[in-house]
Amino acid sequence: MDRAVAGNEMAGCTFCLVRDGEEKIYLESGFANREEKKTIARDSIYRMYSMSKPVTAAAFLKLVEDGWVDLQDPVSRYLESYRRQNYMTEEGQLRPVSADNPMRIRDLLNMTSGLAYPDEVTRPGKETGVIYDDAVARLGTDRAMTTMEFAERIGECTLLFAPGTSWNYGVSADILGAVIEKITGMTFGEYLKESILDPAGMVDTAFYVPEEKKSRLVTAYGNRNDEPGAELVPYTGNHLAIRNDGGENPFESGGAGLFSTLDDYRRFTGMLMNHGKAESGRQVLRPGTVRFLSSGKLSARQQARFDTWAGLAGHTYANLNRVMVDPAQAVTIGHKGEYGWDGWLGVYFDNDPEADQTILLMMNKKDHGTDRLTREIRNIVNSETE
Repeated sequence: MDRAVAGNEMAGCTFCLVRDGEEKIYLESGFANREEKKTIARDSIYRMYSMSKPVTAAAFLKLVEDGWVDLQDPVSRYLESYRRQNYMTEEGQLRPVSADNPMRIRDLLNMTSGLAYPDEVTRPGKETGVIYDDAVARLGTDRAMTTMEFAERIGECTLLFAPGTSWNYGVSADILGAVIEKITGMTFGEYLKESILDPAGMVDTAFYVPEEKKSRLVTAYGNRNDEPGAELVPYTGNHLAIRNDGGENPFESGGAGLFSTLDDYRRFTGMLMNHGKAESGRQVLRPGTVRFLSSGKLSARQQARFDTWAGLAGHTYANLNRVMVDPAQAVTIGHKGEYGWDGWLGVYFDNDPEADQTILLMMNKKDHGTDRLTREIRNIVNSETE
């Protein structure tokens, strides 16, 4: 970690290893804010970005276990604009989505919906980018985009493929937040707090950072001119319409919007490792729900597309998590059945039931995801397990 900080791989990071239900290692290195020489700390607050997704999956599956929603339900049962969708064929032709095979809730959980993230190449990516541009432009105003408006507008975008026929990493988790709002009559943030955050004891996790906690929010960084190893400079953008300053945002993004700490996320991962039971003893999710969340698998056709994701060989994907299915094909030492995800600024978690351990790594560097340091630490830790 010290070497990575010295090499400008990130400004600061914290690491925690939990094994057999006990914390074995906690380490920290570098800065929460380099300019102020403010060191990273255990209670530093990070922008979770895509590590919001597993929390969203858990919240949604709470509705499933309580009988409020069926994973086979068409998304159009809850969101109007999903009744009339089009998709791109492999030949680049526009076709209407079949009424017999609509986008279903399980497609949102498995990223098999055909929804995209913004890009400059595909029609779906460009259409999605227009919506994000509008959402960013309206941040902090009285016209700020809501979770529901975002989801309904995304429903008007072209899909990359017919739902269920392939896999693509996109905005599916954000749409789940809107479905939750439709089912519960609550905002996504209110429901998340009631169903997962409060029961799990996650006191520092939310879609914004209260004023009294903002001094703990880490500064995000990137290398100057995006050159690896170059000087680190603060990142001040609002990537994916998430307010960099931690301010309140009515777009409560299930795919990217949470702010949290290492210890709060450890409470979440520990709850999953303990078959849905929180540190307090409260049952947050039922054991069968946790087993379902952590053990899904793509179909062969969907898996072929997922296999193009560099660095995730030996894995499959389901319920907004990666799942290791073939350790012999993986690029790090690991075990069958381990699951987790990462985030755009370098945050990372891995739950490994076979080794009875959790790896947590928190960083503040843009475009990082699962980086070299993460793989190095995984190899150090997992080389010790039998």
